[in-house]
Amino acid sequence: MPLSQFKPEQYDQLLNDKVATTRALFDDVAMPEAEVFASDKQYYRMRTEFKVWHQDDELYYVMFNPAAAKKPVRVDSFPVAGEAINTLMPVLIEELKSSTTLRHRLFQVEFLSTLAGDMLVTLIYHRQLDDQWISEATALKKRLGIDIIGRARKMKICLDRDFVIEKLPLSLGEFSYKQVEGGFTQPNAKMNCSMINWAVDASKDNGGDLVELYCGNGNFTLPLSRQFDKVLATEISKTSVHSAQYNIAENNIDNLTIIRMSSEEFTQALNGEREFRRLKGVDLDSYQFSTVLVDPPRAGLDSETVKLVQRFDNILYVSCNPHTLAENLTTINQTHEVVKLAFFDQFPYTHHMETGVYLKRRDS
Repeated sequence: MPLSQFKPEQYDQLLNDKVATTRALFDDVAMPEAEVFASDKQYYRMRTEFKVWHQDDELYYVMFNPAAAKKPVRVDSFPVAGEAINTLMPVLIEELKSSTTLRHRLFQVEFLSTLAGDMLVTLIYHRQLDDQWISEATALKKRLGIDIIGRARKMKICLDRDFVIEKLPLSLGEFSYKQVEGGFTQPNAKMNCSMINWAVDASKDNGGDLVELYCGNGNFTLPLSRQFDKVLATEISKTSVHSAQYNIAENNIDNLTIIRMSSEEFTQALNGEREFRRLKGVDLDSYQFSTVLVDPPRAGLDSETVKLVQRFDNILYVSCNPHTLAENLTTINQTHEVVKLAFFDQFPYTHHMETGVYLKRRDS
């Protein structure tokens, strides 16, 4: 997001306009009154990245304005990012500037932070990294009390760990999440808490078992497991599956099974069309699914997955793209009605709006 769009004094009006624009996408579907969850007006992003600009002996972060092709904009502070990132930014750049080894051909810095206080910095180079880099980066890591990763072409050097541990304070208690560098996580952590709490509240009386598609690292799955008998979740990304398995153990959850497969494959398995070795030991017939949760990518649900979710009495659909959600609802609305609608301002000062709908099967 260009800093020129950052206008905290206009936030409330910008949010109202975005809600109205998003709500209009669903004019063809009967909708209840929306719950609107506003973001903090600044210091809300837990991750961000900057290019690094070299000019004589100077070194500083830059971003590029899409409206001015290839023109760098110097960034000394970034109020969109969390306070911990803003505190570290000037300290880190001075450290890098003072080291010929650490600054040489450095072209990008990535920050990954948490509400719990962890910080991981990735330094990306246009050169291969050597023992001298490892020695100086290790000393920097100790001085600043952060984790550091070095990257170059076909090279990744992890000085300790390549992840942070987030601890989210949720309505059902605190949950711990492993968040891996380069893996997907919700960038606005406080808004993520609102999204999870909303899903928990919407489905609190359903009982039975839950199936979740696109579960990621277990972001929704872990807390929701507290109010269902059993949970079966699918995810295609190996990194996310490994993180989810770690998070299941870390949070002492014993009623949740994660399988690595796509929604299309899961549909085939549920229909008995194919057998999968990945489902060995998983008895699909033993589940009494009352609810399905989907949090798909921007493309939304494909037609076969739409048919799949319509098989369940209750549907929780969290969408990062209200346009594809509106398209999917034209079909899902034939069998289910929306009983809860929520807008989450995950990305303030942009047109993006995270949307949640909770649907129940229509009375036949």
